[in-house]
Amino acid sequence: MKAFTKEKQAEITPQSALNLLKEGNTRFQQKRMADRDLLDQVNDTKSGQFPFATVLSCIDSRVSSELIFDQGIGDIFSARVAGNFVNEDILGSMEFACKLAGTKLVLVLGHTSCGAVKGACDDAKMGNLTALLSKIKPAVLQVTEPSDISLRNSKNIDFVNEVAIKNVELTIENIRKDSEVLREMESKEEIQIIGGMYDINDGSVRFFD
Repeated sequence: MKAFTKEKQAEITPQSALNLLKEGNTRFQQKRMADRDLLDQVNDTKSGQFPFATVLSCIDSRVSSELIFDQGIGDIFSARVAGNFVNEDILGSMEFACKLAGTKLVLVLGHTSCGAVKGACDDAKMGNLTALLSKIKPAVLQVTEPSDISLRNSKNIDFVNEVAIKNVELTIENIRKDSEVLREMESKEEIQIIGGMYDINDGSVRFFD
C-alpha cells in the first residue's frame, strides 16, 4: 500500500476520511492489517505529506492511533496528550493540519479506563499533573450520576467511562469555540469534527457520528 499523494488526498471527503478510519479499525480487530511496506512509505513521503485525518488521543500506551486504525506513514496526523483535551498549542496544530496540510477529519478519541480521567475523578494532585487534570475536571462535574460522592471516583469504572465520554464532547465544544479557523472550515463542510471512544478490552472504536 502506497502513501497518500496530493491527488489522492484531494479526492477524499470528510465522510470518506471517517470511513477509512472505520475500515482500518475493523481490520485491526479482525487481524487483517493492510499489506504495507513502511520503509517504502518513508520514501513516498520524503518530499511531502498528505494525510487525510487528524486524531487527538490520549498518551496511553495502549491507544496508538496509527495501530488501532491500521494506518501507515503519512496517513494521519496524531496529536497526543493525557486526557485528550485541547489547548492553544494543540488547536494551532489542528489548524495547520486541516487548513494548510489538507486533512478532512478531526477525531477526538477518548478511551475506556483512562488514567488521566481517573486522576481527575479522584482530584489527584502532583506537580504539573495538577494543572493538566484541571482541564478534565469540567467533565467530572458535568456527569451528575451517581450523586453519591462515594461512587464518584476511579473505583467506579462506569463513572470513569462516562466522564471520558463527556470529556470528548467538551473537547469538541472547545475546538469549535476556540478555533475560528476550524469552526469556519466545518461550517463550509470542508472538514468534519467528531468524537469516538476506544475500548481497551476489545480494540473497537465507537464513533459519535
